[in-house]
Parts: sequence; C-alpha cells; structure tokens
Amino acid sequence: MNFSNISTTLSFPFAQHALIAATLIAIISGLIGPFVAARDMAFAVHGTAELSFTGAAAGLLIAHDAVNGALIGSLVVATAIGVLGARQSERNTAIGVILGFGLGLGFYLLSFYSGFGPEALNILVGSIVSVSTHQIVVLCAIAVVVIAVMAVLYRPLLFASIDPEVAAARGVRTRLVGLVFVYVLAITVTEAAQIVGTLLVLSLAITPAAAARRFTAHPLLTSLLAIVFALIAADGGVLLSFLFIDSNVKISVYITFISFALYLIGLGVGALKRDPRARRNGGDPDRT
Repeated sequence: MNFSNISTTLSFPFAQHALIAATLIAIISGLIGPFVAARDMAFAVHGTAELSFTGAAAGLLIAHDAVNGALIGSLVVATAIGVLGARQSERNTAIGVILGFGLGLGFYLLSFYSGFGPEALNILVGSIVSVSTHQIVVLCAIAVVVIAVMAVLYRPLLFASIDPEVAAARGVRTRLVGLVFVYVLAITVTEAAQIVGTLLVLSLAITPAAAARRFTAHPLLTSLLAIVFALIAADGGVLLSFLFIDSNVKISVYITFISFALYLIGLGVGALKRDPRARRNGGDPDRT
C-alpha cells in the first residue's frame, strides 16, 4: 500500500477538482438526506436521479451539453412529481409512471444523437475525474443556493415533515414547502450524479442520513452527522481511489462501500441503544 500515490495524484488538477466536487456534493447531500428519510422520498431520489439521464440526452441533442441538460430535466421532473404526487399516498405511483415514460423518452432522444453517446451514459455511472473548473464553479454556486434555501426552509420543512396535518393547521404552506424541497432535491441529486452516477446516487443522498438517524433522534444533530458521514464517504472514496490508482475500481464503488459500512456501524449503535442489557453488560445482552 503506497500512500505516496495520494499526494502524487493530488498534484494533478483533475484530482483536486474531484476532491473539491466530492466535498461540495457531500455537504449538500448530507444536508437534505435527513429530510428525504423523514418525508419517505427515497424513491423520489431514485426517480429524479435516473430521469436526469433523459435531460442529459435532450441536452446533448439540443445544445451538446449533457450536464446542464440533466439539471434542467431534473427540475422538470421535480415539477411533475410535485404536481402529480402532492399527496404522499400518490407520490410513489406518480414517480413510477414518470420514471417509465422518462427513461423510454431518454433512450429515444439518444437514438437521434450522432455524437459521442457515452457522454449521456456517463450520467448513469458518474465521471468525477472529468469535472472541469467551470463545473466546480457551478457546484459552488449550487451549494451556496442549496444551503441558503435549506437555512430558510429548515423549521417549516421540519415541522411539515414530522406532522404535516398539524403544520398545515398552524399556517405552514406545506404544499409550497414540499415543492421547494423537491426542487432542492432535484438539483442536489443531479449534481451528485456527477460523482457516483444516477444508479448509485442513493449512497450519498440516503445512506449517510440513514446511518446518522441510528446515532441520534435530534433533528439538528442528525443533519450534522449526515453531512459528516457523507464527507467521509465521498472524500474517503476519492482518496481510496487515488491510493489504489492502479486498480480498475471506480470511485463510485469506494463511496458506496464506505457509505454502507457507516450504515452497518449505525445499525450496531442503534441496536445497543435499544437494548439496555447490552449497555449494562458491555455490549453482550446475554451476559448476566
């Protein structure tokens, strides 16, 4: 194991860009993750992520720009989810309908593109090592916007997520709050797809928050822990890929493995917290 690989690789701009992008996306993914879990929107993350492929295909066809096409497409999808799935009981069905149509449309549009097709397919698997300086600037701007919106939205969104009926009775515009959050989710997921791809985006948007919820039930602490875990997974995955740079393993694989390991640790902590005998007996509930 040659740790000098990391310092050597980080001397190249592509590696620096990859680490910066991973950090920015981890922060905003960790920030929204607890609300995704509280609002039972894991399927919305999956649907929005995969349908960014449709926007990428349209972007390539119209303007030869897969990334911005994916971003615009995800906002269109977010609007459709917000309108068709305003009620939680209808949301998953609406997402399933949109997902089936959207993926078919994406491959249909891609069939008309005569350029380098894998540019759109890269949205499915991620391509963090090709992040440009311009994309870093865009990521910084998006991160600032997402953090600002979530700071303003935090209290009403938390209230609406925990008890939407009481929140509505207290004057919280739950539908508007939910729609704004869906937009924030769509933007975050699309940008996260640049690292792990749409097929594995749950490893940053869901898993760190799921692990954090096992450690604490306090909303603010959960958000902070989710950000920390997302940073460990994203930056750790990038650094591990530099450490084993001679292997053919993609960065997204390391990120998903670290995320899952954190979740397993969270499961263990949660089990200990639920079993008072385990706490008294040093972790062994059967020892008396």
